[in-house]
Amino acid sequence: MSVRVRLAEVTLTDFRNYGRASATLDGRHVVLAGPNGAGKTNLIEAISLLSPGRGLRRAQLSDMTRKGAPDGFSVFMRLNRDDDSFAVGTGTAGGTPGDDGARLRRVRINGTTARSVDELLGLARVLWLTPAMDGLFTGPAADRRRFVDRMVLAIDPAHGKRARDYEQAMRQRNRLLESGHGAQTEAMFAAIEAQLAALGTAMIAARQELVTLLSDLIAAGGDDGPFARAAIVLSGELEQTHAHGASAGEIETMLAGDLAAGRHRDRAAGRTLAGPHRADLHVLHAQKGIEAGLCSTGEQKALLTGLVLAHAGLTARVSGMTPILLLDEIAAHLDPERRAALFDRVDHLGGQAFMTGTDRSLFDALGPRAQYFRVTEGTVSEDG
Repeated sequence: MSVRVRLAEVTLTDFRNYGRASATLDGRHVVLAGPNGAGKTNLIEAISLLSPGRGLRRAQLSDMTRKGAPDGFSVFMRLNRDDDSFAVGTGTAGGTPGDDGARLRRVRINGTTARSVDELLGLARVLWLTPAMDGLFTGPAADRRRFVDRMVLAIDPAHGKRARDYEQAMRQRNRLLESGHGAQTEAMFAAIEAQLAALGTAMIAARQELVTLLSDLIAAGGDDGPFARAAIVLSGELEQTHAHGASAGEIETMLAGDLAAGRHRDRAAGRTLAGPHRADLHVLHAQKGIEAGLCSTGEQKALLTGLVLAHAGLTARVSGMTPILLLDEIAAHLDPERRAALFDRVDHLGGQAFMTGTDRSLFDALGPRAQYFRVTEGTVSEDG
């Protein structure tokens, strides 16, 4: 049985348009209603910092600090895991500058500074769906790879470091492509490419495991009602070879060979052209058998919503903890029947969802299952 994870308190200081704001939560779902520009998305962005990375907007940390604030921002959250309580603080306030001069993000758990933001994954899983993701199926492949990697991270906490190490090794190889020649350089290429092949193979395997588990869960769910059912597959020669049963050793050998054979090609291109950073996620409307990118805007939204909800269920099953869901403007374009079905699906997941909208009445079907707040010009107050 999954650990029940709930936020009990959120306090923002000098974050976006908030000077200082606090909300005490009782464990139910949370509805944040208010006009556009009031700060609803800013609030759930702050909550998204309960996970590694730069939050649901992928913003620079400096952009999160309230204009005119002298000492960065801070976000405090009290998190309940069944009967245990944890105090989590994160932000740049009082932090030291990094190599680029910008303040670094710090994380403290129960008063102790975390060695890495990845420690947050031991406390909670935070997932989100925002309007900025509406173009996922028609946008660049890099956005879909990032989407896949965040899904993997929710069930495999080691994936974040794996991906960061891969990116660092690839940057080293790209620099070598620009400047390196001679026998010593060949030895450096071989060492870096061996590292890339090992890390890349692990990334491919982790992504494929995510796709397999999620596909099985979606298929087992049958008819998803108002949310179109997605069929997902990873593209790329290495990804397809792995999906058809090749061993990790075979994939690693293939990738190392591709990198070694492609040095001249990559030097001309100025970048590395083989590896998991070239993969893509293909999504089909399962019932219609057509690419998601060719579906109507409404169908794409339904596919993405169904995919995120299915992943939330998978996350609870694999991680052993119920997820915190951040759903920005989720009800705006749904009719009453679809909204009610959405809320029932969210409630069935067993986690805590934070939902935003301009009109509280959009969430009437939630009834007493939610706690309601009014957000106006950087202030948050309970609303009934």
